[in-house]
Amino acid sequence: MLVRALLLCLSIFLLSPKSMADLPDFTGIVDAASPAVVKILVEYESENPRYQEQMEELPEYLRRFFDFRGGPPVPRDRAGMGSGFIISEDGYVVTNNHVVENARQVVVRLPDRQEFDAEIIGTDPRSDLAVLKIDADRLPMLTLAADDDVKVGQWVLAIGSPFSLDFSVTAGIVSALGRSLPTQTGDNYVPFIQTDVAINPGNSGGPLFNMDGEVIGVNSQIFTRSGGSIGLSFAIPASVVSNVVSQLKETGAVERGWLGVSIQDVDRALADSFGLDRPRGALIAQVGQDSPASRAGLEPGDVIIAFDGEAIETSADLPHVVGLIAPGTKVSALVVRDGKERDVAVTVGGLGADEVARVDAGVAADGRAALLGMRLEQAEPAALAELGLSGGVLIKEVIPGSPAEEAGIQANDILTRLGNRPVSRLGDIADITPQLSPGSSIPARLIRGGSPLFIGIRIPDAD
Repeated sequence: MLVRALLLCLSIFLLSPKSMADLPDFTGIVDAASPAVVKILVEYESENPRYQEQMEELPEYLRRFFDFRGGPPVPRDRAGMGSGFIISEDGYVVTNNHVVENARQVVVRLPDRQEFDAEIIGTDPRSDLAVLKIDADRLPMLTLAADDDVKVGQWVLAIGSPFSLDFSVTAGIVSALGRSLPTQTGDNYVPFIQTDVAINPGNSGGPLFNMDGEVIGVNSQIFTRSGGSIGLSFAIPASVVSNVVSQLKETGAVERGWLGVSIQDVDRALADSFGLDRPRGALIAQVGQDSPASRAGLEPGDVIIAFDGEAIETSADLPHVVGLIAPGTKVSALVVRDGKERDVAVTVGGLGADEVARVDAGVAADGRAALLGMRLEQAEPAALAELGLSGGVLIKEVIPGSPAEEAGIQANDILTRLGNRPVSRLGDIADITPQLSPGSSIPARLIRGGSPLFIGIRIPDAD
């Protein structure tokens, strides 16, 4: 009886007018913002335009058969759709790159069902953003939030056209911030806002609002096993949108900040070995030859814990910050080197829209590796030259149960550095071994599969 009474009281409370009044009211935002949200109708080029080329590859008797039948079927254009929103009275529209990529024709439909042919001003696959232009004026428009003052747990609202259901409204909360979702080409410049707002196919490119009616993001991706929403959606933050859109409007392309380093996360063992209080920062595994990082004096083994005043908690945070900095800007990098913090002045370089981020190691990029419990031999000069290294030691065998195995060292790894000392040849090992302190952790740098990798190895305690 007591349980029933408590449940009854709880239900009365939940349905009371006061409780209902505490819930957010989205109607004002919808009324003010929805006129500037648009539907994007797209016709794509056919998926297989090679039918003529394929015809020429057919035997003569088959070509005659197709000629008699009227030829092979001509591929039809594919249709698609998405969402977007107007950002200026004179007709600039923001949407996702993947909505208009490979489009033959793009049409923008307003909520009052007016339709306009759209010109693609510019696209940016790295951020999945695109800017369109329609020939109209005195249009309703939306405002991008001035900063990324977004908090986990706050209410947010989305407007779009899921499954072609025009101008639908859904709401939820921010689930997480700074989500790293690298593209298929490995680009990782967007710290996505994660929400539980119901986003479905067709919502792509639509706005995500805060309770002030400002656009805090552009809905871009969902995680799903069914093709529909399961409460995991991701939006591009307003700061990224503002940066990309302004460049696309001005030049039609986007240039990003670039350092020229290969980085990795810092685990507990590496944190101990580098003298960090906890796992954090972006560990530089390799510095490109003649890169902005090289010219600034950054080194393999440096752990970047802040860049341009922004804390770097994981390696994924670094490209998020660097990518938004205008090339040529001089900033400060706070790094941990040899257990001590130091400021390094860095002039950020530029990565063009069509350029691929590569780290050229040059003649030799020194690093670190693991040692105890391994059988080693001098690496072949030809193999080292192919990797751009002037020296290194090949790990032929890792002894089961050894510190090397526990650290994750593998046979065929190339050891290039151990602790604070480079390893160029077998003779270097004899110089380093006596300096290893029992019970300590040291960083080690390997080349595995052609890529540099740092691993922390713990030296066993003395018997």
